[in-house]
Amino acid sequence: MTGEAGSTDGRRARGDATRRRAARCAADIATTHGLDSISVGGLATATGLSKSGILTVFSTREAIQVAAVAEARRVYVDTVIAPAWGAAPGRDRLAALLDAWVAYQRAGVFPGGCFVAATSAEFGRREGPVAEAVRALKREWLNLLERELAAAGVADPAEGAFRIDAYLVAGNTRRQLFGEDAQLEVARRLALAVLD
Repeated sequence: MTGEAGSTDGRRARGDATRRRAARCAADIATTHGLDSISVGGLATATGLSKSGILTVFSTREAIQVAAVAEARRVYVDTVIAPAWGAAPGRDRLAALLDAWVAYQRAGVFPGGCFVAATSAEFGRREGPVAEAVRALKREWLNLLERELAAAGVADPAEGAFRIDAYLVAGNTRRQLFGEDAQLEVARRLALAVLD
């Protein structure tokens, strides 16, 4: 009985490791080639995992894409939101979020820049589980910005969140196109000015 449970736990641990590795690689691919470019074969080549191993933990390509969005969310929370969470709500936290976002970009956490920016346009007019996951991630970010803007006393938090998001997406796009970190500082400065 003990041997059987240990064997099951070992398979589960290997499956979890495969799932995490594949999801992270899929998220990386999504920032450079789009979520639609993800395939089981391509993911197997990129990760060194077998196709059958990937299909054991993800039954469909769509499941891989949804997992990529979930992994990107986890990374975004860890690298952008968590570092800012100790700051006071409102102006201080918003400034800390913007600092963390610039640091996330500079660190090259994803090879194609911001996952949220990269996937939002790709799935903007689609339906289905992948589009829903992308939309939910973007909505969660906008809601966070709106809450912090409201706490800072901004008259129209929804408009402020729209402007901040637009500046950050533009900063991401310009950095990806021209390779200039200075664009991130411009985006940060303009986003922070929404509070004035």
